Amino acid sequence: MRSRVHCSRNNHRTIARNAGIFQPLAILGFCLCWTEGFVFISLQQLERRPVRFDLDVPAGEIDYDTKMIQSSVLHAEGSAVLLSHSLGEIRVQGKLRVTVEATCDRCLEAMTFPVENRFDLVYMPAGDSPAGEDEIDEAATEVGYYEGNGLEINDVFREVVLLALPMRLVCSETCKGICPVCGGDRNKRDCGCQAPAVDDRWRQLMNLRTGIGSNN
Repeated sequence: MRSRVHCSRNNHRTIARNAGIFQPLAILGFCLCWTEGFVFISLQQLERRPVRFDLDVPAGEIDYDTKMIQSSVLHAEGSAVLLSHSLGEIRVQGKLRVTVEATCDRCLEAMTFPVENRFDLVYMPAGDSPAGEDEIDEAATEVGYYEGNGLEINDVFREVVLLALPMRLVCSETCKGICPVCGGDRNKRDCGCQAPAVDDRWRQLMNLRTGIGSNN
């Protein structure tokens, strides 16, 4: 049974593609379960000892969302450990690097976005109250939940990448975006379009919002 991982803000094994099939190459003293093409870390393993991982995940293996694809190998290394005095809380620490392709939110052109991030997360069984709450608070700044008897590590990597990305992806801070009148890319040419006039009935409200924003 595959587990599902959900993560929210604030709250040596290498794999290779061989004829379209992933094969485990090396394990440094730890036994990671290989389930349906996923590296799986079970609670039973963590009850015996911490699990270390050093993984290369090829592009296309992790499904992020409709706006983004992985364009390079994702390399991640770190460890997973069962927190003491808890009922299934798992702490996952490590670092990863990857490059993703996405669409600029301003001009809608394709762009690449490199991600290199350290992570320190705690996963709790879905529906359970944190027995090791004090240790969780000290352990990590990101808290998530899982269902089943362990973690699929690719799900963890997916959440780490998504949490590392800004809310709006832009190709450049100087990107001029799409013209709201003609729809042209203003980075490529000056279309000369004039922005539609603002209804005077809304002007006072806009001025009020501007004043509030400047005071903050």
